[in-house]
Amino acid sequence: MNDLDRACPNTVSKVELRRDLLKKRLSLSKGEWRLKSDRIISHLQASPLFAKSRTILAYFSFRQEPDLSPLFSDFHHRWGFPRCANNALSWHIWMPTESHLWQRGAYGILEPDLTVPTLEPDEVDLILVPAVACDHRGYRLGYGGGYYDRLLSSDMWASKPTIGIVFESAYLQHLPIDSWDKPLQGVCTETGLLTFESNSACNFEI
Repeated sequence: MNDLDRACPNTVSKVELRRDLLKKRLSLSKGEWRLKSDRIISHLQASPLFAKSRTILAYFSFRQEPDLSPLFSDFHHRWGFPRCANNALSWHIWMPTESHLWQRGAYGILEPDLTVPTLEPDEVDLILVPAVACDHRGYRLGYGGGYYDRLLSSDMWASKPTIGIVFESAYLQHLPIDSWDKPLQGVCTETGLLTFESNSACNFEI
């Protein structure tokens, strides 16, 4: 158990945790980052839910988040990625042949041109959620913008299966939470895919 695991959610703020965890993640060597990312990919590929999902929402790695990009050339799945639109996320279909329509946005993350087709909630089978950290109850620490909190709190998205993607060093015992935080149904790290049946809003097998 590391020092962050021992942190008391009542005394350690989200801001402090976010700063320390990002610093730790950025300290990974490129080789270690790649190896851990590839192990996460292997665990996802072994998941029954992943295998049967037609349309999956994901993310482009930012600040040494686990890199899932080797999955995006798998044409058994259709991939969607977000664009920040005011205080919300809109989701657009990724087509490698049209990558020229994607540019770096305000946060330095690839975002689509407005002409790229969008995805509606009823088309989506699974959401792979980026995070600074997740805990053993399924709660997630994000970057502070609240985009995923708002998404997962909406009626249109609340029933979608969600898997948080973090390295094992950011999978903590407890995170400080607020009333609007929504737990995820699973967390995948380089050591495996863990599920939280009590958090499931719908019937599915991860």
